[in-house]
Formats: sequence, structure tokens, C-alpha cells
Amino acid sequence: MSKLWPYVTPGIPDDLFERLPGIPLSKREVRLLLVSLMRLQPDSIVWDIGAGTGTIPVETGLLCPHGRIIAIERDEDVANLIRLNCERFEVKNVDVIEGSAPDCLHSISYLPHRVCLEGGRPLKAILHEVWKYLQPQGRIVATASNLESLYAISEGFSELQVRNVEVVQSAINRLEKRGNHQTFEAVNPMFILSGEKID
Repeated sequence: MSKLWPYVTPGIPDDLFERLPGIPLSKREVRLLLVSLMRLQPDSIVWDIGAGTGTIPVETGLLCPHGRIIAIERDEDVANLIRLNCERFEVKNVDVIEGSAPDCLHSISYLPHRVCLEGGRPLKAILHEVWKYLQPQGRIVATASNLESLYAISEGFSELQVRNVEVVQSAINRLEKRGNHQTFEAVNPMFILSGEKID
């Protein structure tokens, strides 16, 4: 339990996280979709590839108190940001790996039950490599914000024979204050693809 977020539900407001300019953050509403599609259990081992600000490691770390979260990020400053956000929310079960996927994956000692793929290049090569480590009955959730990523993930899912595939596109508007007015602002649409490894 975190003093900053003393609830059992996910959906931490974006402004509670420390940020760095130019570093992506999974918006709260998109994060809720991602987390629900992972179908977490209290002891899940989760790999988050392209962990960015660390929103998914924090949320999943709180939701899986007996699990282990592996946040993979290639940039040292961004990796330190993830560590800072874990400290802010008192999350103790996150390991931050500084390295580039897929090259660094072989050195991780915990095999995942769940994988969240939020970025990286080459995307399809990372997907193929991650699949080798994903445990049977495991789930993979991947995001695509552009057509190229959507195509790469879709093609990769097909080649790997991912089962029970679901595809969701978020279309979210938030009420924002602009001067004296409140207006609805669109959150960038995101495709979220998920599926299972049966054996």
C-alpha cells in the first residue's frame, strides 16, 4: 500500500508521477485498459519493455504484491526516473534493467507471466524474442500509436500464433481547464493488442 495512492484500484492520476521532458507517459485511461488486459494475479511476474516514466511498473507493482516487475529501459536518465517513481509510491518489487531489448532479455532471471510491450525497435524482433521467454498460459499486451507499429505487432502475433487475440483502440476525451473555460481534450488514440501463449 502506498501513502501517495492508498487504494487497491489502478488509475493513478498522471500528475502524481515525476516526469522528464520528452519522455512518454502512458495516460491514466490507457493504462487502465493495459492493466485490465494483462489479467494480473497477486504473484505475477511482469516484464515492461520500454517502461518510460514507470507508470506501468508502479501500477502493476502495487497490484502484484507477491510478484516481480521487470522494467526494461535503455536510457540511464529514464531508468533513474522509473526508480524515482517507484520510491515515490513505495513500490519495492520492481527491478529496473538498463539495456536495449531484445539484447538484454537473456540476462533476466525471472521468466514472465505477463509482458507489456510499449516500444522499442525493431518491434517485431523484440516481440519474437520475448515470446521465447513468456511462460505457458502467459499473456502479452502491446501498444501501437502509429500504423507501422500496428502492422508490425499484428504480423508478429500472426507469425507466433498468439491465441485469443483482442484489439482495442482507445478514444478518450478529458475535461481540461483552459483559461476561464472547461473543454474536452482528446487523449492520443492508441491501439492495444493482447493475446495468450497457450503452450
